[in-house]
Amino acid sequence: MAANNWKCGVGVAFNAKVGGVKMLDGLVTDRIEGTALSYAQDLVDIYSASWGPNDDGKTVDGPGRLALEALERGVKEGRKGKGAVYIWASGNGGRNNDNCNCDGYLASPYTISIGSASQKGEFPWYGEACASTLAVTYSSGAYKDQMIATTDLNNECTTKHTGTSASAPLAAGIIALALEANINLTWRDVQHLIVWTSELAPLVNNVGWQQNSAGFWFNDRFGFGLMNAHGLITAANKWVTVPERKSCKVHVIQRNHSKVVVASTLGSK
Repeated sequence: MAANNWKCGVGVAFNAKVGGVKMLDGLVTDRIEGTALSYAQDLVDIYSASWGPNDDGKTVDGPGRLALEALERGVKEGRKGKGAVYIWASGNGGRNNDNCNCDGYLASPYTISIGSASQKGEFPWYGEACASTLAVTYSSGAYKDQMIATTDLNNECTTKHTGTSASAPLAAGIIALALEANINLTWRDVQHLIVWTSELAPLVNNVGWQQNSAGFWFNDRFGFGLMNAHGLITAANKWVTVPERKSCKVHVIQRNHSKVVVASTLGSK
């Protein structure tokens, strides 16, 4: 998908360089995941992942200790301290009534969960709904809806790429353009930009939209809306870096007869 090579089309971020990390070949352990998520951290700006727990409607899973450490280290040390950006496909278990709230990789504050919208702006049959979805990009939908055109194996092209595994790379491309426009964006800036610039209008006819206290419209199937490359990059050019992530702990003491239970809740913004 390079520019002006007369093959397959032009990629979203045609100046970007793309590499692959072979991970899903045999038994996948926490160590393998952690190694993949920190691979070439001094060179990689954006990691795009389309894997996670089985989309069977039964599995609840998330990053182990080493994978979590890799994500935390990536946002702290990646991109020379500005933080690597981790994009994650929200899953294709809609047919099995799977819910992406059960996927701890998507629920991580360090990842950006991307879902799909069809050509007609509808929620696709394979889509999963959850609170962690930040935004959507286009992918396939009903039988007659277009799919995604991209490169394929054996030096070929395809117009049949589908699922949230097609949406996440589109989001990665849009973010690559934003980083090209403003190299000073942090990993948190990218999340804020997605929230501010994603569009409700193409998806407004779907049920489930709510307005939060900050005035943003959101939907557990579409997040804050359809990513808008032009809007995001325009905003990125004039963006003022947001403060660092803050966490607070609240200790709650609950007295129950002779027992004392101490619980901690951790929040972040």
